[in-house]
Amino acid sequence: MRIGAPRESRPGERLVAATPTTVAQLVALGYEVAVESGAGEEASFSDASYREAGASVVDHDEVWSSDVLTCVHAPSPDDVARLRPGATVVSMMAPATHPELVDAFAERGVTALALDAVPRISRAQALDVLSTMSNVAGYRAVIEAAEAYGGMFAGQVTAAGKTAPAKVFVIGGGVAGLAAIGAATSLGATVRAFDVRPEAGEQIESMGASFVQAQAAQQEVSSDGYAQAMTDEQERLTAVMYAQESAQADIVITTALVRGSAPRTLTAAMVHAMRPGSVIVDLAASGGGNCELTVPGTVVVTDGGVTIIGWTDLASRLPRHTSQLLGTNIVNLMKLLTPGKDGEVVLDTDDVVQRGMTVTLGGQVLWPPPPVQVSAAAPAAPAAAVPVVDPVVAAREAAESVRRQGQRRLVTYGLGAVLLGLAVAFSPPAFVGFFTVFVLAVFVGYYVISNVSHSLHTPLMAQTNAISGIILVGALLQIGSDDWWVTALAFVAATVASINIFGGFLVANRMITMFRKDA
Repeated sequence: MRIGAPRESRPGERLVAATPTTVAQLVALGYEVAVESGAGEEASFSDASYREAGASVVDHDEVWSSDVLTCVHAPSPDDVARLRPGATVVSMMAPATHPELVDAFAERGVTALALDAVPRISRAQALDVLSTMSNVAGYRAVIEAAEAYGGMFAGQVTAAGKTAPAKVFVIGGGVAGLAAIGAATSLGATVRAFDVRPEAGEQIESMGASFVQAQAAQQEVSSDGYAQAMTDEQERLTAVMYAQESAQADIVITTALVRGSAPRTLTAAMVHAMRPGSVIVDLAASGGGNCELTVPGTVVVTDGGVTIIGWTDLASRLPRHTSQLLGTNIVNLMKLLTPGKDGEVVLDTDDVVQRGMTVTLGGQVLWPPPPVQVSAAAPAAPAAAVPVVDPVVAAREAAESVRRQGQRRLVTYGLGAVLLGLAVAFSPPAFVGFFTVFVLAVFVGYYVISNVSHSLHTPLMAQTNAISGIILVGALLQIGSDDWWVTALAFVAATVASINIFGGFLVANRMITMFRKDA
């Protein structure tokens, strides 16, 4: 079978559904690949590079006569008419909002697979085009904000004085939000972020941002992987938090987009309360915008000097890498559809991933697909009934509990001090010196390690390897002592230090390998 990659017909689109790298992968699956002449020009892929990868470069009519068409966006009505009956179309289609396109595919007798309808399950992540586009869009949003913002992201210390880092507030901790957080923190900004899903807090903090705590406004995740609808009280509390955070931020990036629809997160009043020179990047502009003043596809500057960026093509503004990632998603899909690696598409509608993407099969409409239960979040256990307690009684019991804890702590400290005094009094003079060094080492080690930033864990690992090496040398010198107790301790110390050294080197080697280009 032949796979065709046409030039995108949407005005201004710079992406292409196949790159020279992915063409070679499709050829390895047994397919012939045809690429329309000039399809990769906007992404810096020449026709010659496609030929070198094993593709044939053809004209518009010939590419649309292929058995399988891979596109970025759904084909136009004219291109649908060029499809031969029995062909397969793979692209983003938004079938829920374009029923006329679904009918056109069915009338033409083609099989349509929607890349933007991949079920939200772990096994389908390699095919998830929406995650790919969101990742790139989140990164590009920070680039757009940096260009529009009148200051530097990172704080600077110069002979002329110092500047504070930019304050960035990200609404949403999904793929786009995490990408934006990563890009903003790497540029040196102070980042705060909020997500209605409480489990997103750990992911936000792992990217270097501060998770905005708003417990009353957070929700559980529904069975389809999206957050459940907010109650009126949750919406009120969330709006208060958005107003406070946006008023303090220099840059606000909104990413809330649910099934193509953008919920309102920033009102006009919140925008007017922001400082002049502030920037809002609305990643949900394609769904109408999270900001009330967003105009999709353009940039707006309010009377108060706030810039609102509503570009709907952020991923297309990085066409080379986005095309490569998108093409890889398509290759992963074709691997799933080609179990024999013989260049023949085998569609298995019993597979929930393939069934969820199938819009039409031949002349039959299969949209919408049956619901897929995902394990995005375990259902919340029913809350146990809480007995009503008199506040005065509760306060008295809490005070008594604190008093008892204090007494137990004093008794423990007292016993420890007595035992320490006895040990010092009846020990050899050399023991006091060794013990003093040991206690100081424990205190210093605890406070140093507990205050180390996550970004310094790798250098700290190298330092602990060096310390373990010193321990190992000392232990080896003590093995063979006349005192069996000293020999036993030395053996244990040598064993533990060896495990730490070799384990540390293995972990460090794996981390370094991640950054090698040939890995």
